[in-house]
Amino acid sequence: MAALDLAIAKPAAATRVVVAMSGGVDSSVVAGLVREAGYDTVGITLQLYDQGAAARRPGACCAGQDIADARRVAERLGIPHYVLDYEERFRRAVIDDFADSYLAGETPIPCVRCNQTVKFRDLVAVARDLGADALATGHYARRIAGPAGPELHRAVDPSRDQSYFLFATTPEQLAFLRFPLGGMAKDATRAEARRFGLPVAGKRDSQDICFVPSGGYAAVVERLRPGAAEPGDIVHVDGTVLGRHPGIIHFTVGQRRGLGIGGRGADADPLFVVRLDAAARRVVVGPHAALGVARVMLRDAHWLVAPPADPLPVAVKLRSAQPPVPALARATGGGAIALDLATPQAGVAPGQAGVLYQGDRVLAGGWIAGTQGAADAARGSRFS
Repeated sequence: MAALDLAIAKPAAATRVVVAMSGGVDSSVVAGLVREAGYDTVGITLQLYDQGAAARRPGACCAGQDIADARRVAERLGIPHYVLDYEERFRRAVIDDFADSYLAGETPIPCVRCNQTVKFRDLVAVARDLGADALATGHYARRIAGPAGPELHRAVDPSRDQSYFLFATTPEQLAFLRFPLGGMAKDATRAEARRFGLPVAGKRDSQDICFVPSGGYAAVVERLRPGAAEPGDIVHVDGTVLGRHPGIIHFTVGQRRGLGIGGRGADADPLFVVRLDAAARRVVVGPHAALGVARVMLRDAHWLVAPPADPLPVAVKLRSAQPPVPALARATGGGAIALDLATPQAGVAPGQAGVLYQGDRVLAGGWIAGTQGAADAARGSRFS
C-alpha cells in the first residue's frame, strides 16, 4: 500500500506522532504504518483497570496481557513505548458513570465515555505535552478535510465503522486526531500486521466491555454499588402487575428473554421490556408493538457543525448495531436535540447514543434521554 500521509505540514522526520496502543491488532498496525512512513513515533498504552483480573481473561483491553503485547509490538517496531496508570481516572469517568447509569434505568455505552474522557481529553493533553503534532488511534473512522476544517466520516468498511462511538469528539480534538484505518477493511489490517511481523497478528478482537467479564453487567454494578439494586414489580403497559424482579439493572429496553413471567395465556404474544421506571423500581413490559418509538430526545448534544436554526433532515443511528434511519432533527436549546423519526423504531433505550449523519458525515450526537410512541407524539404527551 502507499505510504501513510497524515496531512501534517511538516516533514515526516520532524513530525512527532503519538499512537494510542491498546495491545490489539488495530492500534498495533497503526503504529507500524506511522513508523514506516518516517514519523517520529511514540507509543502510549493506558492501564485502565486491575491488571491481575484482566490478565486471566482473554479479549480484555488496556490491561494485563494487552500491556505486554503493546510493549512487544513497540520493541518489534523499534519505537519508544510508555504505560500510563489511568486506573483512577477511568474509574471516576467511566466505571462509576456506567454503574450509576444502570441504576437510573439506562443502558450506558462506556466506550463513548472512555473516548470522551481518558482517551480524547486526557491522552490528547499528554500527547501535546510530549510535543506531538498528532495522536493516531486504531478506530475505524475517517477524518476528512472540509472547507470549514476537519470532518468526521464513517469508515469505508461499514462492518467495522466506529464513528458512532466518536460522536463526542470536539472539533479541536478532531484537528489533532488521525485515524489511519478508516479506509481499510479488517482483512487488510491483519495482512498489514503479518507484513510487519507483529506478534499480535493473529490475536482475536475484544468483544466485551473491557471491565465487564463475559457480559455480566449486573454483577459489576452490584459490586460497585452494593445494595443499590432493589426489587420491584414487573408491570404490563395496561397496569397489570405480572410479577417481581430482583432489580432494574438486570433489564434493558427491548429485552425479551429472562423476564421470568411467561406470557399472558397460552395464545399470548411474547412480552418485551418497554421502559424502566427507576424511581418506582418498575419494569414495564408489553407486546412488540408497544416498543415503537416515533420521537427521541437527546441530551448533552455535541455538534461537529453549527446547530441548525431550522429542522434538519438527517439519518440517525440509535444503537451501535442498527443502521441509521431517516429523521428530522431540531436543536431545541440547552444542549438538546429533538428527533422525529420517519418510521417508528423498536428497542430505543435511554442511555444509548443517537448519532446524526448526512451521508457518511457525522453531524452531531447526544445521549438518549426520553422517547415517545407514535400515539403519544401525536397527542403531544411528555417524553418518557
